[in-house]
Amino acid sequence: MFPTKAIAAAAAVLAGFLIAAPASAGAGPDRFYDQRLSWKSCDDPRLDPLGAQCADVTVPLDYAAPQGKTLTVVISRIPASDPAQRRGVMLSNPGGPGGAGLDTMVDVREAMTEDVRARYDLIGMDPRGVGRSSPVNCGWPRGFGLQSAGLDAASYAESVAQQAELAARCVATEGERLRHITTRNTARDMDVVRAVLGEDRISYFGTSYGTYLGAVYTQMFPERADRIVLDSAVDPQRYGSGMIQDMGPANEAAFDLWADWAAVHDSEYRFGADRAAVRATVLDLVRRANERPVRLGEFELDDHSIPMVLFIGLDDPRQYEQVANQLRRLLDAAAGALVEPTRELAAVLAFMLAARPSDDSAQMAIMCGDVEAPRDPGWYWRNIEASRASEPLFGAFADNITPCAFWPSPIESPTSIGNSVPSLIVQSTGDTRTTYGGALAMHRALTGSRMVTLRDVPIHSIFGRYPNACVYAAVNGYFRDGTLPASDLTCQDDPGWALR
Repeated sequence: MFPTKAIAAAAAVLAGFLIAAPASAGAGPDRFYDQRLSWKSCDDPRLDPLGAQCADVTVPLDYAAPQGKTLTVVISRIPASDPAQRRGVMLSNPGGPGGAGLDTMVDVREAMTEDVRARYDLIGMDPRGVGRSSPVNCGWPRGFGLQSAGLDAASYAESVAQQAELAARCVATEGERLRHITTRNTARDMDVVRAVLGEDRISYFGTSYGTYLGAVYTQMFPERADRIVLDSAVDPQRYGSGMIQDMGPANEAAFDLWADWAAVHDSEYRFGADRAAVRATVLDLVRRANERPVRLGEFELDDHSIPMVLFIGLDDPRQYEQVANQLRRLLDAAAGALVEPTRELAAVLAFMLAARPSDDSAQMAIMCGDVEAPRDPGWYWRNIEASRASEPLFGAFADNITPCAFWPSPIESPTSIGNSVPSLIVQSTGDTRTTYGGALAMHRALTGSRMVTLRDVPIHSIFGRYPNACVYAAVNGYFRDGTLPASDLTCQDDPGWALR
């Protein structure tokens, strides 16, 4: 456990944060916008073969005090394939929040047609606090700040204590710097990157949380936005606790689709012959893990962690077999067998339960620094209990308390999204992370946007991840010509991609 003395010291720092005056927004001075970049090898096996180079960009820690401390933001650049057709630069973000983005455009580039690759220098970026960019590392004993609350009040009490400890660790290790790892500051950093690259405007591709970052950028710097694509979009009004709550019903629906598939393959996996039987098998596993943690290799899984294994696997229908193999091992281990996890599951558990190779505290730093979360543990418990009937597997995760409940208050108010900057929103109806309803809300907030909907596929993040001719044609056409579809489009799944 985290030392009591350190928690007390962190609480004292936290108290100071809560009463500190908020900083005002402001642009950095010319010294940041006029800096010269020194390009060098990225020393990255995915980027280097594409001729990419990387550079360090210096940005102020606090844009309201630009003469103070600075951070380093690292960017990568894959050059346009045809300088004669070059239009400009395309920045990017892979989501998270807290996703490292230096190599994001490697996969996105694969989905681009050659005439789109010819037009843009593709810019990857580790946002402030992430990856190579002055990273946040709170030294957490587990990988990330989301978990299921479990099945009963005792499990929830464990979760409250664990989440409070995670927040205390971050305050103790990161101090005042923690307050400035925010989306609004990352948007300001993006504008510094724009300037030092010598561009008047930027195009942008963002997925998942990256859609929120993109919308914040267009809100703060509308005159600097060129061609904007937001793939798997966040509801800007529910970003934070509400966004996580919305994952509950979406994941229950995705589980039902997987359960139907598993029932067809009952002779192989033995979960049950229909959806109800498969669901009963999994719920019973969670119940048994609450009573006695399941030993799988070096790891022990309880009612906090088993739902998260399913959550991680259900964002792509091509992973159905992988999820089934993982669950089969968990069931065998719960029955007393000595079982080793699959390679994929071992990696998931090492990160989730032991923070190997490192924790993802940057995710909470950004989200908690952006939006204040409810502080009362009772509020979360009431929501958890209310969700159990309709969301028996994922309600206790989606409604659970997070470290944000114990975090320093945000230094700025959340960004209110509402502008007419042209953009293209891409969304699947079955998304388990950023829900279809959230994307519709983003579409309404961005009045100049068009939306491309991929129907009946439970996939999160499409362009560059889940090939679909209709979606890819719309995105490539917009990046190539700058012309949005005349009206919203609906696409169907290509034959053969999702397992049936």
